[in-house]
Amino acid sequence: MELAHYSDYAVRLVNTEEPARNKDSLTSVDAVRGLFGASAQMARRVTDTDVTRFRNVRGRLRAVFEAADGGDHVLAVDLLNSLLMEFPVSPQVSGHEYLDDEGRPNWHIHLADHPSNASAGYAAIASFGLAFHLTEHGPDRLGLCQAAPCRNAYLDTSTNRSRRYCSDRCATRANVAAYRARKRLEAEASGQSGRSADAAQDSRALSEL
Repeated sequence: MELAHYSDYAVRLVNTEEPARNKDSLTSVDAVRGLFGASAQMARRVTDTDVTRFRNVRGRLRAVFEAADGGDHVLAVDLLNSLLMEFPVSPQVSGHEYLDDEGRPNWHIHLADHPSNASAGYAAIASFGLAFHLTEHGPDRLGLCQAAPCRNAYLDTSTNRSRRYCSDRCATRANVAAYRARKRLEAEASGQSGRSADAAQDSRALSEL
């Protein structure tokens, strides 16, 4: 498993909440377990207490995205470092389950399950993945969707650092809104021009009386 994959853990957790819409899908043990994906072993250790713990970690991870999106990269790094210190990872060399064409193990770094509890394990993986992405690509690659009121987190992997939206759906919605705003301004400008022309014509008519 590539280390970059672990950054998805952070995005998945942050996007369980939509503050502007007052929506929160992280309300049960099953919802928390759904965040783990294929990591079924760690998911089985989730308890009711973990729901509150996950929400706490989620708020701290969102703060990292907010700082990075706002251009305060030093703050983003400081916030992320505090998570890394509190939730250290346990790396292991793995590869027996992945064999190359000659039947040899494809050795790679794997993050082992955290020994204490599910929320600590998830926080460790998510924080490490986000740190890996930040150091590889830069803090300006951590963003929040610009299609209000969405504000979902995303990781910009575009070649020209141009991503502004969390999904194609939000990008389309923002483009449609911008198009309608332009048309509205054009219509208002056209109406003002028409009124100005009418006023000029009335003025000429009065001067001829």
